[in-house]
Amino acid sequence: MTELLRPSNAKRIGFFLSADVFFSLCSLYAAYLLRFNFNIPVDFLTPFWFIAITLLLLKITAISFFQNYAIIWRFFGLGEAKNLFKAHVAAYGIFALFHTLLPDVFAPFPRSVIIIDFFLSFSILGALRFSKRLILESGHHDLPLKPALIIGISPNTGHLIKSALEGSIGYYPIAIVAVLDKNFHMIGSTIHNLKVIGIDQIQKYTSEHGITAAIIEGSLSQESLRDVYSVLSTTNIREFTRTRLLDADNTPIKPLSIEDLLARHPKDLDTQTIEQFIRGKTVLITGAGGSIGSEISLQCHRFGASKLILIDHSEYNLYQIGEQIPSAALRLCNILDRELLDSLMDGEKPDIVIHAAAYKHVPLCEANVHAAIHNNIIGSRNVIDSAIAHHVPKIVIISTDKAVRPTNVMGTTKRIVELYAQNVDPRGSEIVSVRFGNVLGSSGSVIPKFKSQIESGGPVTLTHPDITRYFMLISEACQLVLQAAAIARGGELFILDMGEPVKIADLAQTMIRLYATQPIEIVTTGLRPGEKLYEELLLDESEQTTAFESIMIAGSTSYAIEKLNDDIERLLRSTHVIEDLQKIVPEFKPSGH
Repeated sequence: MTELLRPSNAKRIGFFLSADVFFSLCSLYAAYLLRFNFNIPVDFLTPFWFIAITLLLLKITAISFFQNYAIIWRFFGLGEAKNLFKAHVAAYGIFALFHTLLPDVFAPFPRSVIIIDFFLSFSILGALRFSKRLILESGHHDLPLKPALIIGISPNTGHLIKSALEGSIGYYPIAIVAVLDKNFHMIGSTIHNLKVIGIDQIQKYTSEHGITAAIIEGSLSQESLRDVYSVLSTTNIREFTRTRLLDADNTPIKPLSIEDLLARHPKDLDTQTIEQFIRGKTVLITGAGGSIGSEISLQCHRFGASKLILIDHSEYNLYQIGEQIPSAALRLCNILDRELLDSLMDGEKPDIVIHAAAYKHVPLCEANVHAAIHNNIIGSRNVIDSAIAHHVPKIVIISTDKAVRPTNVMGTTKRIVELYAQNVDPRGSEIVSVRFGNVLGSSGSVIPKFKSQIESGGPVTLTHPDITRYFMLISEACQLVLQAAAIARGGELFILDMGEPVKIADLAQTMIRLYATQPIEIVTTGLRPGEKLYEELLLDESEQTTAFESIMIAGSTSYAIEKLNDDIERLLRSTHVIEDLQKIVPEFKPSGH
């Protein structure tokens, strides 16, 4: 019994055919009644059935031609109403032509009946098709469904249309857009009664059907996703969602995020190599409560570290990561405290030390030069020296693209740490540095700042219209850090391939389109102290490739460790800090000092 009541294409088409036959007969008879003032002469009724059958055949053929029987009932909208009108024009136009050419065949028949029936039939059949949608949307518990395009074709497409039919996603699809070459042969056909169109038809469909939403297939590559988004952003579409696997909330779609558009998804990410590197090891992580440190902590936990020792000087940050990894050992520790570091290294005997603790905010480091030098240089030296002294097999230093031809104190301090890691005597330890650009969503980064400004109504503040940055998902960047560490043999400076740099002005405009509910102004404020227009990842062209195309090795820089230590000690006593930083890192070109 349940199966008999379940909706299907055949049942819906059968219902509409039957309804169209019945109501067409009713509308034709009503047209006769109106024409003859409810007193139809008997001789005029003689050809009624011949006229009715002829008109029915023409009408059903025309409605089928304009695919009105293929539309899902609850999704009947303005576009479908236009097609129903066109079908009536075609059917009644052909009938009028037959009547003109063969008047004796249809006699006696008043031509005015055709005009009356045209309007009656269109009104009745149109009202029938609109009825279910009107009933569904009139309920207080139901939100009005929004017309949408499905972008991309996958095995998930059928499930998505089913979810729309059940009213569980708040959208009703109008058409499906074939994005990938392998699906282009489907253009012009239908999937679950929805027409498959090409990208070049998006503008036409959004205009004709008043479409303001798009549901984008979640498996599209980054390149395809960005290409289709650039097309969609030129239309009236202002609501972007993306399909995903069903989660605990049974929700098949999620809002499209800026992270979806910027994420790189490296193809050579080798989780097996990472797991072999981490599983069963004791891992000590400094700065474990920060954006990068916390993600590395989570990754190490997922990849099977036998013990995690998480270090941070911020009680709140350490508490937060501890809530996510209850089994971790949490240690409040400032990396400037060498004695406490030695005690931790001696007691825990880590197999891997990952040093993520640093002051990273450029303007704050510019305003607090001595604090940046102490924390980033002396603190990092303490971690490296303590790990070496306690025979830690692998020491991983997190660096930054700002260390390349730095224009600020933060980048310069990180470059000095790279130099120290490359030139200190490892005494059996393998020391590796990993350099990469901005990670999406990290604390203090531009994306959460722009989101906050958009949510508060703007303006969005941009330091310079031409400024560019590299971006990568924080989870993927941290996995690549572990992957680089896994293949390290000691002394390398690894560089992660961050893809193409992103223009921040374009990023701001994209985020406004994605998140804004009102017009948002973009205001240029000027470069901040130490900020440069673009970041680099390579100091020179002497990089080497690795087994993974997303990971490269920069050429090493020799710097006698005794001289480097002397220069660092002189820096601590200096009254001309910027000049002494330049002596250690000659490529440092300070701005704002």
